[in-house]
Amino acid sequence: MKNFFTALWQNKNRVLIYGALIVIVILNLLPIALTLIVSFKTQDDITHIPPQLFPCDTPTQSFDPGACRWSVEGYERVLMPQPSPDSIFGFELTGKMVATYGGNTVLYATVASLFVVLLAATSGYAFSRYRFRGHGALLTGIIAITGVPLLTNLLALYQMGITIRTLDLPYDDRAFIILIYVGFFLPLSVWIAKGFFDSIPRDLEEAAMIDGCSPLGALFRVTMPLATPGMIAIFMLTFVNVWNEFLAGYLLVTKNANKPLMFGLYDFLGQNLVNLQVVAAACAIIALPVVVLFLFFRRSFFTAMVEGSVKG
Repeated sequence: MKNFFTALWQNKNRVLIYGALIVIVILNLLPIALTLIVSFKTQDDITHIPPQLFPCDTPTQSFDPGACRWSVEGYERVLMPQPSPDSIFGFELTGKMVATYGGNTVLYATVASLFVVLLAATSGYAFSRYRFRGHGALLTGIIAITGVPLLTNLLALYQMGITIRTLDLPYDDRAFIILIYVGFFLPLSVWIAKGFFDSIPRDLEEAAMIDGCSPLGALFRVTMPLATPGMIAIFMLTFVNVWNEFLAGYLLVTKNANKPLMFGLYDFLGQNLVNLQVVAAACAIIALPVVVLFLFFRRSFFTAMVEGSVKG
């Protein structure tokens, strides 16, 4: 035991760091865990007095694992599965949260992220490899734009949408909101892409051109494959930001059928304010795709963050 405390004292800095990290992780995971637990409760267990963490009490025992009353009522009310002979699984999800708002958000987040990756990659490469008049001023202007919150531009964007509709010009809610997301999340992505291209030696491109590649061939055969982790990081950051965005989708999309998922949650919350298990289930369903995305691309994302995608 003495040796244990001696070793602990010798590594006190490491112990403090790991202890702080454990506390931070617990504090961040606690709300998520409580939301998941509530989503599997019944209404009676949620309103139970005194409150209880797990719905596993009995008249004679405060906690009996065999008597737990877990329920999927909240998920059923959100997803609203209905039998469907034409479906592969024999049923289809008819809840608006998934069938309407979820599809809209997947479209907005995916298309906007792809456009941001394309434009950020080309712009970041140009800023990294070429020096031209106004190079520094443009980079400074781009990073300054990132400091302007979307909220301050919403009135102007709202007026812009009204003006376009009154001029009888081609207008579509979906295209308009995607362009807004691209414009808002592109500046920071350009800096991330530039930092990642800066970390790739130019010698590799020069060697490829000596071997017979054109400049474009060297870019797509050598540089872009090495920059893939950075592009994945940009895609993920944009996708998550668009997925979680509420105000722009709420104010700038006129048709409810085109509203994003966060508007669906807001509308759903108003209808189920007292049914906390339903609201918790909706929150869990909304968060699940983003969690799966990060788990799937986590290695590329953290590689990009470590190897230079945020350097500039």
